Amino acid sequence: MSLPLPAPAPGPAFIHAHSARPGWRAAADACARTISGSGIGANLGFVYVTDSHADHLPSIVDRLRARSGVEHWVGTVGIGVCATGVEYLDQPAIVTLAGAFPEDGFRLLPAMQDASALPDGLYACGAQDANLAVLHGDPSSRHLQSLIAGLAQRVSSGFVIGGLTSSRSAVWQVADDLSTGGVSGVLFGENVPVLTRLTQGCVPIGPRHKVTECHRNVAMKLDGRPALEVFDADLGKPLAGDYERAASEVFAAVILRGSDTGDYVVRNLVGIDPQQQWVAVGDWLEPGAEIQFCRRDLKSATEDLERVLAGAREAIGGVPRGGLYFSCLGRGESLFGEGSFELGLIARHLGEFPLAGFFGNGEISHDRLYGYTGVLLLFP
Repeated sequence: MSLPLPAPAPGPAFIHAHSARPGWRAAADACARTISGSGIGANLGFVYVTDSHADHLPSIVDRLRARSGVEHWVGTVGIGVCATGVEYLDQPAIVTLAGAFPEDGFRLLPAMQDASALPDGLYACGAQDANLAVLHGDPSSRHLQSLIAGLAQRVSSGFVIGGLTSSRSAVWQVADDLSTGGVSGVLFGENVPVLTRLTQGCVPIGPRHKVTECHRNVAMKLDGRPALEVFDADLGKPLAGDYERAASEVFAAVILRGSDTGDYVVRNLVGIDPQQQWVAVGDWLEPGAEIQFCRRDLKSATEDLERVLAGAREAIGGVPRGGLYFSCLGRGESLFGEGSFELGLIARHLGEFPLAGFFGNGEISHDRLYGYTGVLLLFP
């Protein structure tokens, strides 16, 4: 699913800056100098830091605010972060994107821990409805799905996008203030043109199967047969029976009900019970749901990303003014190899434009939480 462009309108100006200097002060100052020197009058910034800098994120935000001239900041921590054409993984790095938005074009969304904090109606930006939310979430929160779905119902497009923090230390989110838990972010009004796209890239290794018996996240029977029997038949040799290997190579694609495009969410296999012939996946199942076993595949992921980027370029009709990219830790270098291939592909298809983002523990698109995906937000 994707959010289409609204009627053409002049978009904001953007500047991006990034630094891999090992000291957080020097890295933040380098980004701030680039932003302040651009002269675009930016009033909203996105900041993503690798977890080497996670403990210093509150100080980094204060320093960026004081030295860049940008008052409002949103962002989070990632084991990897990315900017135009480049990825930083397992090293100290700060990436930023700043934009000069209409004053009534955005509104900060402070941290909320559960859906009880949601308003009754639509969010507003000034005198207009909010159209889209960019969210950062804590992967340990028990209320993520209800918060994502609830927020999607409170913006006019029905779309929220973003990613979940990934960190081996602090799990900060930024929405002017620093917080942990739940979600936070920023809302954009209908006067800010946006385009969103979602890319996946898994290869089916068998047909779709109907869940005919289950308990919570455990598939007990598929198509009326023991779930593990169906799983083994789909895998074939040599993976059938080698469950330790299969758990690292095979996933369950849960088909989204009501989708006319066959959209799905990819979930890990989290357990196999050879005695009971059950298969557990990383999501709650319901009788009648459909799942399909699949593999992550470099060729398919590349082709799907290229297809998505070609369509985005055609929709915009040129190079975007700015953008954000939220990718899974299971993508990036671990799927595409070294050399910033994924971000390089975006630059080759869409051109050189200011972009920032991070590699997270889950991705948010439309009204759902995904995994092993890339979510792109473009400002035309």
